[in-house]
Amino acid sequence: MDNEPDTTTATGGEAAPEDFAVVIDTRGAVMMWSAGAGRLLGYEREEVVGRQATGLLAGRMPVAMRRHLAAGEPWTSDVALRDRDGDRVTVQLRGTPLADAHGGTHWIVTPAAVTYASGPTDAGTADLWDLTLAQLPLPVAVYDSEARFVTCNQVMSQAMGLKPDEMKGLTLWEIYPTPPLDEIDRLQHQVVRTGEMIFREEQPFRGSGEVRDHAWSLFLSPLKDRAGAVLGMSALVIDITEQYWARRRLAVLSDAGVRIGRTLDVTRTAEELADVAVAGFADFVAVDLLESVVKGHEPQPIPPATPVVCRCTAQRSVLPGCPESVTLPGGTDVYTPGSPPAQALITGRGAFYRVGDPLLREWASASPARAESMRRSGIHSVMMVPLRARGVTLGVMHLLRHRTEDPFVEDDLVLAEEIAARAAVSIDNARRYTREHRTALTLQRSLLPERLPGAEAVDLAYRYLPAGSGDEIGGDWFDAIALSGGRVALVVGDVVGHGVHASATMGRLRTAVRTLADADFTPDELLTRLDDLVIRLDREEGPDARREAEEASGEVGATCLYAVYDPVAGRCDLARAGHPPPVLVTSDGTAQVLDLPAGPPLGMGGLPFEAARIDVGEGSLLALYTDGLIQAPDRDIDVGLGLLSEALRRPAADLEETCDEVLRKVMPEPPADDIVLLLARTSTLGADQVHTWQLPMDPAAVAGARKVAGEQLDAWGLAELEFATELIVSELVTNAIRYGHDPVQLRLIRADALICEVSDGSSTAPHLRRARIYDEGGRGLLLVAQVAERWGSRQTSDGKTIWAEQPLPD
Repeated sequence: MDNEPDTTTATGGEAAPEDFAVVIDTRGAVMMWSAGAGRLLGYEREEVVGRQATGLLAGRMPVAMRRHLAAGEPWTSDVALRDRDGDRVTVQLRGTPLADAHGGTHWIVTPAAVTYASGPTDAGTADLWDLTLAQLPLPVAVYDSEARFVTCNQVMSQAMGLKPDEMKGLTLWEIYPTPPLDEIDRLQHQVVRTGEMIFREEQPFRGSGEVRDHAWSLFLSPLKDRAGAVLGMSALVIDITEQYWARRRLAVLSDAGVRIGRTLDVTRTAEELADVAVAGFADFVAVDLLESVVKGHEPQPIPPATPVVCRCTAQRSVLPGCPESVTLPGGTDVYTPGSPPAQALITGRGAFYRVGDPLLREWASASPARAESMRRSGIHSVMMVPLRARGVTLGVMHLLRHRTEDPFVEDDLVLAEEIAARAAVSIDNARRYTREHRTALTLQRSLLPERLPGAEAVDLAYRYLPAGSGDEIGGDWFDAIALSGGRVALVVGDVVGHGVHASATMGRLRTAVRTLADADFTPDELLTRLDDLVIRLDREEGPDARREAEEASGEVGATCLYAVYDPVAGRCDLARAGHPPPVLVTSDGTAQVLDLPAGPPLGMGGLPFEAARIDVGEGSLLALYTDGLIQAPDRDIDVGLGLLSEALRRPAADLEETCDEVLRKVMPEPPADDIVLLLARTSTLGADQVHTWQLPMDPAAVAGARKVAGEQLDAWGLAELEFATELIVSELVTNAIRYGHDPVQLRLIRADALICEVSDGSSTAPHLRRARIYDEGGRGLLLVAQVAERWGSRQTSDGKTIWAEQPLPD
């Protein structure tokens, strides 16, 4: 022992003190604990004696060591131990068996003194050994012409955990029957058979005398005499572990660049980050984002002394079901100031911790669930990495190890920070996109009707389906407008393109249609004025705005279909501007695509629009839609119209069910454009709801008009509206007789409201004005406006009609 060194150091490990000594009894319990062992691992004698020695191990014992222990033979091996602080300590130890009085075996464990031979010991192998580099500080072994072991240098013996004499005459597979050595054994036989060198690079593999994985480059070279005959072969092994992990880190970075940020979705991007980290170098990963980031808001700097609220956005584990999880995805967690995740969030710098670190221990003990999870899962190393983009912290990534024996090191932190930085940019892009998308959707929804008006003349149902998410919000729109005389206007339009500009244009057109509809223009006249408005808006925007719109959507333009249904006459007037024709389904189930004049799209200018009038019976169904419903890249528009007609042929009693049925049978998968479907089932006003009187051009007829109006209200049970109605009838009939022409007509309609209409042959529109003190007239319409809920006038083919509405009593 005098020539042995004071300490022995395993490759990459720590030095074991010379006075390191441990005695282990037959039950595996520690019997004796030296002062050197205490200095190395930090345990006092009373803390260890009597405990199982396996509790000191930080990983699995090498295979060769287990084999010698089972056989009761001396062994020398690298051993991974866990010190009192939880850190991993690797030393090379030697175990010597001692028999006790009862036939059992005690073990004395001391620092190893390597005494393997460094060269051949007999003359028969001297020539072969001279051909090798006996002093090479790399593992080298020599095999004979049958690929059986001859000898090796000290480094190879140490890696195998066996002395050369123990391996002599055996093939590699007989020495250590563990993959991938079966493949290497086959290659060795190939080398001695063919005489050709083979180079092989292996994945990480743990030798029988090692406590951690190594990656190797293997050179199998034939050894030939001067005549070229193969006498044997040499196996030279180069440890490329560092290069392997460097390439592995580059592969992880490359994988992160490909897999992270493929969608503009915050949650999906966080899940992609967790997938890459678990596949690359962690056993469990959790990605927590600030609550403001998940909602799409701009994150603010985090005050150092303030608890931080984060939402668990993604989790991944090498174990099924993520049993290490403390907070489920979607749940929130509060990080107190000074805790490892809060430190990463506030400072913007990552850090790794081992299980004995006071900061990690304090954070874990503050949560019984977290402490139990770390104990149950055997978590021994933790890393916290902030997610920062554009100078702002978005969240923190937790990385844990419990199946991987090696703890996190500085290289792992650098790699984690690199992929976290890449992911953070994608998450921030997704957050900004989410905010802009919600803003655009809010704009679009605010420009569409929240609910359709309730009308006695029609039963309405609709569906609006955007083609996709985000910038793909479109300009499809619809509306139903209550007009005078119980009529209802139905309108469907489509602004070409997508994006905020298309939605803004859609809002302008919808507002314009409502304004023009209140003026009671006929469908063709309304589209003419709407066409003029589109042209004027295009001129006011200027070339720069037009260019931006074209770049955003690819096209500029709009189509529109406008229909007015009159329940008294049972007919519908329609006109379209480049829009697909509607489908009419009669009460007997016959469906037909209405052949309407097409008209040019809005904004073309100079071309007329034509209106068509159709008779619509009781219980008929009118379907208006946008082209996204019937068009698809793989089918003709006529095919889409045929599918729509077939789907509407036997409509359900509930229009909502009919809408769903139409979408199920007709809608493309996936839809290439926004879809609007508006269904209107018509009903007519019977003779008991409408009464008309022809009046002579005689002022005396005013009293008669008041009388018949009052009698009709009594018949309808609306006596409480009699005074206001007689006042309205008196004023409107007086004005028609005084200022109008024949014929004069009075009509009362009881529908959703009580409607009073007076028509005459003059096209002069009335004007509401405030009479001066000494004026004899000018107060009639002012009185009508005071007692009626709504009033107005509309032009007819032979004059005008003045109307006034009153709500029906509850």
